[in-house]
Formats: sequence, C-alpha cells, structure tokens
Amino acid sequence: MGSVKSKLASWCPPRCCGSTSDSYDLRALPRPPQLDSSIDVIDGTRRGVLAVQAIDFCNDTNGENHHTSKFNLMNRSVDRSLVIRRGQAFKLDLLLNRPYDASRDALSFIFYVADVEKRGPSDDTSAAVPLLEKGSETAGSWSAVYEGQMDSHLMVAVTPAADCIVAAWRIDIDTKLTTGGSLSYTHPQPIYVLFNPWCLNDAVYMPGHSHREEYVLEDGGLMYRGVYNRIKPTPWNYAQYEKDILECALYLVREVGKVKGRARSDPIRTARALSAAVNAQDDNGVLIGNWGAELSDYDGGTHPMKWIGSLAILQKYYAKKKPVKYAQCWVFAGVLTTICRALGIPCRPVSGYDAAHDSQGSLTVDIIKDDDGNTMDHFTTDSVWNYHVWNEVWMERPDLGAEYGGWQAIDSTPQETSEDLYRCGPASLRAVRDAEIQRPYDAGYVFAQVNADKVLWKYSGEIQPLKLLARDTTSVGQNISTKAIGRMEREDITDTYKYPERTWEERATMEKALRRSSNIFARYYLNDAFNDVAFDFELRDDIKIGQDFSVILHMKNRSSENKHTVRGVLRVDTVTYTGKTGEDVKRQDFEESLAPEEKRQVAMMVSFNEYYKRLVDQASFNIACLATIVEKNFDYFAQDDFRVRNPDIKISVEGKPVSRKEFTVTVKLENPLPIPLKNGKFYIQGPGLDEQLKISLDQNVQPGEFATAQFQLTPPWAGRHQISAKFSSKEMHDVDGFLVIMVAPPEANGHAETNGL
Repeated sequence: MGSVKSKLASWCPPRCCGSTSDSYDLRALPRPPQLDSSIDVIDGTRRGVLAVQAIDFCNDTNGENHHTSKFNLMNRSVDRSLVIRRGQAFKLDLLLNRPYDASRDALSFIFYVADVEKRGPSDDTSAAVPLLEKGSETAGSWSAVYEGQMDSHLMVAVTPAADCIVAAWRIDIDTKLTTGGSLSYTHPQPIYVLFNPWCLNDAVYMPGHSHREEYVLEDGGLMYRGVYNRIKPTPWNYAQYEKDILECALYLVREVGKVKGRARSDPIRTARALSAAVNAQDDNGVLIGNWGAELSDYDGGTHPMKWIGSLAILQKYYAKKKPVKYAQCWVFAGVLTTICRALGIPCRPVSGYDAAHDSQGSLTVDIIKDDDGNTMDHFTTDSVWNYHVWNEVWMERPDLGAEYGGWQAIDSTPQETSEDLYRCGPASLRAVRDAEIQRPYDAGYVFAQVNADKVLWKYSGEIQPLKLLARDTTSVGQNISTKAIGRMEREDITDTYKYPERTWEERATMEKALRRSSNIFARYYLNDAFNDVAFDFELRDDIKIGQDFSVILHMKNRSSENKHTVRGVLRVDTVTYTGKTGEDVKRQDFEESLAPEEKRQVAMMVSFNEYYKRLVDQASFNIACLATIVEKNFDYFAQDDFRVRNPDIKISVEGKPVSRKEFTVTVKLENPLPIPLKNGKFYIQGPGLDEQLKISLDQNVQPGEFATAQFQLTPPWAGRHQISAKFSSKEMHDVDGFLVIMVAPPEANGHAETNGL
C-alpha cells in the first residue's frame, strides 16, 4: 500500500499536545485488550492488518520540550514539519484504522536521512526501530516506546540516538499481523533532527540553563567593533528560527561543506566545514568579502555596514544558491552564529582588539616604517587589525582529550588557508591559552592572533640595515569581548585566551610557542637602553562625528643632567579596521629642546573639514609620532588608534507590546554634522518581519534636526525580542540602534527593557 494522505492535516487530538487544561500522562494509560481481527483496513483491500492513516507530530508538546517551538517549520499553516533534538524523546500520535493490539500487531518505524538516495539496513543514514514496551529500549540508540492509546490513537515516544546524523529525516511506518499481511505508510513531511546541548550524551552538551538560553536560543544580540579604547556595540539579529534558515544551514553543511554520511553527526567536522562555507573564497559559500575603502568599491552589492542581521543574507543566498555581496568580519561572524544556533551548536561571536594577522606563522607581526612614519606595506603581508570578529562554538574534543573540550574558536573570515581551504578551527581555547600550537585545528594561528609580538622597524634605504624601533609584547589581543549572558552588555573574556600581559606566565607561554613553531624567522629581542625621554599621547575618547578634535604629544626629559633635542613628525591618517592606512589627514613637524627634567607638549588640532572627506568606512584614525633624539640618534615610534563616535538611533514603542497584536515603533536620529544628510534610509529588523525593512526619507535632514520614521510590528510570540535599526546616507554611515522589548501574551502586558547603544 502506498502513502496514506492525512485527512486531518492540521488536526491535533484533545489532550495530546498538552495545550488544554485537562491534559494527562499518557504513560499511565493501560495496555489495550486483545481485539477481534475482523476490522477492515480503511480501503478494504486487506482484512485485519493495522493501517496508519495519519501522524500528528504533536508540535506544541514537542516544540516546548525540545526548545524548538519558534522555528518557522513548526508553525507554518500548511506542511508543518517537526523540529527536534537528538538524544531526547519526542511524541507521535498515530491515527490508526483500529486500536493497536500488541498480541497480534507488529509495528516498526523506519527513519532515514531525506537527502540520501541509497541506504542500507545498517547504514548510519537509516534506522529501523521496532515499537517496544516501556523499559525495554537500549540506551544510546534509536528507540520507539509504547506510551498509551485512546480509541484508534496510538501514542509513541521516539528517541533518536544521541550521536545520530543532524539532518532532515523521513519516516516510514511498517505494520504487520503475526498471522501474515503487512502495510507501509510514508509520512509526507520530514522530521528535522538537531544537535542537543540539553542532552548529557550529546557532544555539544552545555551545562547551565542561562548558557543554553543565550548561546543556542537567543535570536538577537550584540557584536563589538571600533578600536580598543572606543569599543562600539553593534546590534545583530540572528533570526535562526525564520523561514528558510534551518534548511539553508543543512544545505551549507551538506552541499557546500561537503560533509557526508556519518561525519554530519560530528560537531567538530560540521563547525570546521561551516567556517569555510560561510565565505565564498574557494567554494560557492554564502558571502563575498570586500574591504574596500571607498563607497564605490561596493557597487553591485550591499555595503557590509548596511546589514542588520542574518535573515536577508541567508534568504537571498538560499533562494539563488549564489554568494551574496558583501561582507566583512562581523558579518561573517553574525551569519556563522545564526547557522550554528539553528543546528543546535552553542555559538557566540567574539571580538578581539589589535588582532594580529600573522601571515608567515612566525608569531610576530613585523611593521616597517620609513623616515616620515609611513608604513611600507610592500615589505610584509603581516598586519594588525583594529578589531576582528570571529566565533566560538561549544563541544567536546575527543580527538584531543577531555581537558580540551568547551569553547573552540572558529573563524569564517578568509585570511589564510587551512588544509588548502579558507577556514579556521575549531581550535580549543585551552590549547591556545597553553600555547599547544600544534593541536588541530589552527591553534597556532589563533594563538598569534591574540598574542603575537609586534616588532617595529625603520627603513632608511636599500643599503642601510633595518633598525629596530620597538618591540611591543602587550598590545596585540586586547579586550577580547562577547555579549554577556542575559544582558545587553559586554563581557571581557581575554583571560580565556591568554595569561595577563606583563606576567611571567604570559612570557613563558610565548617562549613555549616559539620553541614549538616550525618557522625559522629571526627573532630580535634587543632594544636600545636609552630611555631618558618619555612620550605619551593624549586623546579625548568621546569625540562625536562633526566635532573638531586635538592630538597632544607629551614629552618628558627624565634625565636630571642631560639636555635633549627632539625632532619629529606628528601625523593623523585614516585607517581601515584591517590596519590599512588611507589618506593622510594632517601632519605637523616639530623640534623641541628639553632641559633636564623638563616637560613639553606638541598639540595639533584637526578640524571637521580636514578629516571628514578623508574618512573611510568606520571613521577610524591612526595617530602616530616618529621622533629622533638628536644627540643620541635614538629613534622613537608610537601609534594609537582613535575613532570619532557616530550618533545612536533611538527606538521607542507605543503602548505595551502584546503577541499577535500590531504596535507602532518610532526610530529617531539627530544629525550631528554641520551639513545636511541626503538620501537617508533606515534599515529595520524586528519581530514579525519576514524580511529586512527599508524606509527611505523624503527630505534632507538639516544640521541639528532629526530623521524620524514609523512602522508597525506584529510579534509572533510572547517573550524577549530585539528591534535593530541602521541608518545610512551619503554623508554618514555605520549608525545603529537597538531596543529589547518584552512581549506579553494576549491576556497580559509587555514592556521595553533597554534602548540605545
């Protein structure tokens, strides 16, 4: 007999899904009596054989128990599927042509991975599961257990193996009489089986309710950008429950990541494949990276700063199966967070400041300057990014040992290849912290990213040797940050990657890594002993875009006997967050004579008109000084990062948000510039929006005036939601805001929790 189509597509029997007040425990139901075998099958073709007419997936009960009730696949008006987590029982209600009789009916479930064409009876991609009595199942493997029945409804609890393949599974049900005769039923909708951080036997098990809530279930949050002394929170909507997202995640693992067969059950293999699949560098992955300095560099795609979440990116990619333009590191990290959380792998984005890109595996970053303080990029491909955003995933590491489990670093931003593909990790944070740089995968690269020594050299011509200016052992890998659990605040997790700077443990770890490195790069730890003159920058740390700012260099002659002449240049250059210097904004030559123990300062004012037209995409500057102590021929170089702050978008709601009821949201932004904002647009992501909303302004926004827009949202469920907004115009970019709201059930009232950045 072929597939039996359900006549009750949206039907759910009373008291099955726990949605009514008089629900009961199905396990307490008695065993059915032996029954007369004269009942016909529904089509009358075979007398007495038990026939499955339909399956109710009990989405309400299963969704609540498996923490999957928010998935779009579970809530569609037609063709609802079931999303569950492996290693944990889920309920099925089978509608039969007659009551089940254990004395003469044999019933088996055949589960098989939906996308596998050829399968064998003992293949990892399939499982034949007989219906058993309670207590007779085998721990750790697939099982199906009788729960009870009412009339012709048979309640069954099915438990997938805790290490089964994470994929869409199909289900057949075979029924057979002990006296002969059999039937088979194929259900038209798949069951999506995810990793299970709630299951002790799953490799991604994560202890702690609040940790699972944050790193698996939370569909919005913050990432961090900016510079180490001006950290900028950036809202991001992960949207892992929305339309197409779970299907896209499974497609990326299977088709782009090429993870096949049993490997799809392994979170290590899955996470490593996803770190490659999110970028399109060497496959048909999700995003194309672009680090251009000019707006015209992003023609033909979306500027990375205009993305407000993963939804629009992944929906566009899944519809066309072609890479989406464009991304930078936080966009890659945001999308990777979405995919991992959709699949059930605990994941969080992580930002590190002054992050090193060690292209040679030497554990040093070598920066070469000319006499004017210009960086000579053609001599080396090493760089230090103002910040870099990557990801961490939580899992066991049986390939390394129990002590290496927990958080693992993965990175989908293409920089260097790992085993011939642009990917990185998973690298155990335990291995990184302890300088076990040869541990798979890519622990050495991650170690250098947060702990490399920065060596500054001065180039004075082809026939002159490079002169060591400075060795900086502390600035790389600062303020490693992620969103705090349950709060829209920053948590510093630097100590999970490295020992505190300037401690003997940190230096011992670095030396251990150097001994284990196979790179033969020459190491120089010598430095001139001269330290009579001390230099220090003074920068205001809260300059808003549109304002002028000053750079002050303080100098102090610490000698009580010697006079010193200081000759040098103070300069301000625009810089991308990847450390590439753009146009020079302003420079000022100086020469000062310092008497013994004298203090002096050199000040340079930078006006809005001087820096505005030279700004690159994230309004960052590099402040640098190259000075020479004339009497000693001692060269000093120092630099610092600086960023002018963009305004925040303020978001407010009218009334108290209630689920499934429309409410009005207002977004508001003040123009801080002395010039009008033209062609302004707001980009919105929030509850109930199936796709990113774009609102174009009708008029220019004059200096000091407000750009304002209103729109309506209808949240699909009660609970915590995040509204995120971005603003962009020809004159100002990279402007964000967010509001976290608590949405009440229809019979209650909600409230807003926090606003702004």
